Amino acid sequence: MTSQPAGPVERAEPEPPAPALVAALSGYLDHLTVERGVAHNTVLSYRRDLTRYVGYLTAVGVTSPEQITAAQVSGFLAALRSGDGDRQPLAASSAARAVVAARGWHRFLTAEGAVPDDTSRDVRPPAPARRLPKAIPFESVLALLEAAGGTEPRPLRDRAMLEFLYSTGARISEVVGLDVDDLDLVAGVARLRGKGSKERQVPVGSYAIAALQAFLVQGRPALVGGRTARFSPAVFVNTRGGRLTRQAAWQILRSAAERSGVPGLADRVSPHTLRHSYATHLLEGGADIRSVQELLGHASVTTTQVYTLVTVDSLREVYATAHPRAR
Repeated sequence: MTSQPAGPVERAEPEPPAPALVAALSGYLDHLTVERGVAHNTVLSYRRDLTRYVGYLTAVGVTSPEQITAAQVSGFLAALRSGDGDRQPLAASSAARAVVAARGWHRFLTAEGAVPDDTSRDVRPPAPARRLPKAIPFESVLALLEAAGGTEPRPLRDRAMLEFLYSTGARISEVVGLDVDDLDLVAGVARLRGKGSKERQVPVGSYAIAALQAFLVQGRPALVGGRTARFSPAVFVNTRGGRLTRQAAWQILRSAAERSGVPGLADRVSPHTLRHSYATHLLEGGADIRSVQELLGHASVTTTQVYTLVTVDSLREVYATAHPRAR
């Protein structure tokens, strides 16, 4: 007798989460959005990670927040690192992000009285490998800025944008979100809107001020003139008069890097590279780490301390080259 070939194995549909878990998760996401004012993209990231967490809890039989145990929180972390179902294992950094999201949810549930205590408090997210920021030498930054310059409206815009990026250490999202009213070029300061809609004021250097003045007087009116978009509040606008996108800003930087004449610069530069370079060059110039923390808009000085490792590396190079008994 000839056996019939086996048909495709049907996977069982995952069980939908219990209403109590869904309601608890929805309440937390509303709290992040409304009460804490967390950025939209961050809330989406939390929703994605916590939806996976709720799916894991449902699979192990949990139907309400008060049933969650420390062992199940640890089990979720193990599932993230080893993979579960059709999902691939996550890197330490991605798993850490999901566990941090879960811990935040548990703290909220405890504070709201939905559960008697925080069962996630002893579950530590995995520590990702520390990667040093990649700064570029000051000479390369100068070559990049020079390559972006010109007297036409677009080159004036490009030079002003890159000068501003390096002068302030701003994130690219903060730069494209910059409005004309956020600039006080007489006082030499700019208002930036960072993560979580937090605002900070940063000083703007004289070279960036000069580039911005040239663009605002000679370049921007030509880009927005004769269109209804001339009423756009954005500082950096495209050729149609609308606000420049992050993707367009990245392309401007890459094009300038290709014209700079610095070998390989176009392959290793990004808007964030200028932010790294800004912080590194400040510390190398003698700035204290607390001031750099404020300038970068970091919530914790621990985030900023990674830049001190970069400057120590450069000091080692100088020592190894200059000291007669370094080797």
